[in-house]
Amino acid sequence: MFEKDAILSKISIINNCLATIKKVTNGKKESLDDIITQDVFVLNLQRAVQSCIDIASIIISTKGFKLPSKYKQSFDILSENKIIDSSLADKMKKMIGFRNIAVHDYKQLDINILKSILSNNLIDFEEFKSVIFKYINTDKEFEI
Repeated sequence: MFEKDAILSKISIINNCLATIKKVTNGKKESLDDIITQDVFVLNLQRAVQSCIDIASIIISTKGFKLPSKYKQSFDILSENKIIDSSLADKMKKMIGFRNIAVHDYKQLDINILKSILSNNLIDFEEFKSVIFKYINTDKEFEI
């Protein structure tokens, strides 16, 4: 089914973004003191977050769930429908908050927040991917 392929494509994008982040930072917070590394980090983080939003939108559309009026609501809808838990929904909503600042007000980015995300929050993408992958492989609407 097209929807499953689209979700798998978005998961691949997330994987590529995380691999790029790992390659340019080596997982070291200090690497983000370099402006070019910082730009690569932020761009790939934005892409990963957008892919998560896209995955949520595909699932919401396929399942016929209520439509969100804001991106953050997409993850609440997934949580309400027991696709992800509320803790993961909260983590993803925080990433959307970061994405919004990065996209709309780049100069307001705080280097300490970037370093914290690098050290503590990239695992949230791994958790999201894992939950979604399991879901699309067990839900009959996503069978190929």
